[in-house]
Amino acid sequence: MNITLLLIIGLNVIISYKGFNDYAFFEKFKFHIGAIKNGEQYRNITSGFLHANPQHLLFNMVGLYFFAPIIINILGTYIFVIIYIGSLLLGSALSYMFHKNENNYSAIGASGAVTGIIYAAIVLMPDMTINFIIPGWLFGIGYLVYSIVGMKKQLGNIGHAAHFGGAIAGYVIAIVLGYRIALSGRMISLFGITSVEQQTLTVLIGLPIIALFVLLKTDRI
Repeated sequence: MNITLLLIIGLNVIISYKGFNDYAFFEKFKFHIGAIKNGEQYRNITSGFLHANPQHLLFNMVGLYFFAPIIINILGTYIFVIIYIGSLLLGSALSYMFHKNENNYSAIGASGAVTGIIYAAIVLMPDMTINFIIPGWLFGIGYLVYSIVGMKKQLGNIGHAAHFGGAIAGYVIAIVLGYRIALSGRMISLFGITSVEQQTLTVLIGLPIIALFVLLKTDRI
């Protein structure tokens, strides 16, 4: 496993387990609108390494484990880190934007960053499969649909709104930085798909982002 990926997973595990057992620590570093308004900007980053419970942590780390190597192998470790951090920050920024009038709103989780990684990986390799069964593009869409449902039903203390920002960041950064590779003959040769299929799948996986934006703007979530 790539050492940088291992480090990120390790930080998530260590910080999350600290938060599971230390309420004061959890409260100090979670995403909280009122605290951020009071100048505690660090929460925009630290909240991305906290999780609600072991199941939440496992769900995010499994997604990261499966999809991050695709980005690392195609674009390199440096770009992987850019996408991860960029997705985390945009996820926090949009969470703040959509909840800025709710001073008590709080959230945690690496979901924004992981969603960005998932979407970036699918843009680069849309015909991948998970466990040789589930199409990668379908997994990515399902992941964001889960976010939509979570936001609508307000499931747990999880930053579902951050999924939206993460998806946008991963989707856009992968297209911008990986455009030449993703649509090149080398990519087509490696993965056995035509550029038309590549572009069709790229548009398809972008549809949930548009759907989520519409739901948010029309106050249906």
